[in-house]
Amino acid sequence: MPFIIKKMFAQERESAFLFFKRELGYSQRDIQRYIAVGRVLINGVPITKPSDFLEGEFEFIYFEPISKGLASHIVDERFVVFDKPSGMLIHPQNRHTPYSLIDELKFQFGMDANIAHRIDQETSGLVLCAKDKKSEVDIKMMFQEREMKKKYLAMVHGELKDELRIDAPLLRYDDEKSALIRMVVKVDESGKKSLTYVKPIKYYPELDMTMIECSPHTGRQHQIRVHMFHVKHPIVGDPVYGQDEENIVKYLDRELDRETRVKISGARRLLLHANELEFELYGKNYQIKSSVDFEKVCLENMKTIYRVL
Repeated sequence: MPFIIKKMFAQERESAFLFFKRELGYSQRDIQRYIAVGRVLINGVPITKPSDFLEGEFEFIYFEPISKGLASHIVDERFVVFDKPSGMLIHPQNRHTPYSLIDELKFQFGMDANIAHRIDQETSGLVLCAKDKKSEVDIKMMFQEREMKKKYLAMVHGELKDELRIDAPLLRYDDEKSALIRMVVKVDESGKKSLTYVKPIKYYPELDMTMIECSPHTGRQHQIRVHMFHVKHPIVGDPVYGQDEENIVKYLDRELDRETRVKISGARRLLLHANELEFELYGKNYQIKSSVDFEKVCLENMKTIYRVL
């Protein structure tokens, strides 16, 4: 487990801030963050402020990364890129999450290394990570200022013949009565500006599906998935956009079996892949491409329906 509960002992009454600064060398920011998320407990009850006093035994919950041997795709002096498999989380969902990409990054490159952006759990492909605090700030700024060029590959339903410019604002649902609220986004005029460029690559007439390349100009949650659903070419394998509420809820509750998922969506996983990153960092230009054969991945994950055709 990446999160460890460690029993600690303060010999004299002193503030949590002074104890962790002296004993573990943590910065004020880190101490505040650990306390804010309930990582320091006295008799099982989390303390609430760095100024709270510690005396005697208490518990500290800390992150101890583990490795499952995922090799890095590119290693540079200031950053590292992983080619993430579908199904792997970027960060732990909670402290009971057994493994995520942040484990591999910190295990291999140290506790100052951090992930600079996110892709969905089921989306595979390139994830750019910073090796240190300075490069983390600079890389995140590139994403914020839209200086990072990203290209995704996706398999979508139907035949797409022409290039598209999808300029459709996106809004998170805000309706506590629906179970879908946990992850669904919609096109709405009151939402945030969202822009995606789409180029068809190859049409598969026997499947009535098209391989496409997507270049998102903005980076909204589920942007490519929602935009492709909006133009009536949903991504193959998407268990949310284009599905009825009953099956969406089953998916969110992890109750949607694989056979049903293939039947309703066309594949065992979301067929979306972060394929290319292009950027300039510290005066050097980078163009990084995934080594994954995404066409092969698509056909393998659709093989239940592919064999029938």
